[in-house]
Amino acid sequence: MHVPAIEARDVSAGYGPIAVVQDLCLTVMPGEIVALLGANGAGKTTTVRALAGDLDLLAGDVWIAGKRSTAPLHRRARRGLRLITEDRSVFMGLSVADNLRLGGQERSRCLEVFPELEGLLHRKAALLSGGEQQMLTLARALAAEPKILLADELSLGLAPLVIERLLSALRMAADRGTGVLLVEQHIRNALGVADRAYVLSHGRVAIEGTTADLATRIDEIEDTYLAAAELAAAD
Repeated sequence: MHVPAIEARDVSAGYGPIAVVQDLCLTVMPGEIVALLGANGAGKTTTVRALAGDLDLLAGDVWIAGKRSTAPLHRRARRGLRLITEDRSVFMGLSVADNLRLGGQERSRCLEVFPELEGLLHRKAALLSGGEQQMLTLARALAAEPKILLADELSLGLAPLVIERLLSALRMAADRGTGVLLVEQHIRNALGVADRAYVLSHGRVAIEGTTADLATRIDEIEDTYLAAAELAAAD
């Protein structure tokens, strides 16, 4: 029997007593990419933070490799979880080489993931393009060969060719056994690389299925985005 890399069971989470995400059930198996889709404010970042142990749950449980976990983020990291947030996690005043060193992974392994960084090793991270900064962030995470990778808006503000490169790196990591949860607003980007997807609307799962199934339901998915935008405008 295959055990999920990470699983949410009836999870509710938010800020203070206010639940942004409610009754969420979600699984990510080893070796697969699961996309988490939804409009702004749907609860995607809250979901990722709850799964990572960076946000206390209001209800429900998170299970990692078949065991219920209440551990904080730093302890989940020791068990093989990596979190990439919307903010690129690089030290802007340090060189690429120093960023890789502080990440704790072998430089050679990082450069295997993104050979593009080799010619940039002595450049300060602040002078990198947004795509290069995100490659640096992802190289450090993937070089650790994580069991679970949670990536929140990896492609935000980046050019299509860079996005394609980042997503191909995620696909290769999944093919080596990493369970990946990929938060995306862009439906087609996500469905092009993921195995399955969940669509959040107002903090709840509105649609779920394989990407082959959801590729035939893009109009329905886009309607959830439109409904969220109309509600936000009404508020």
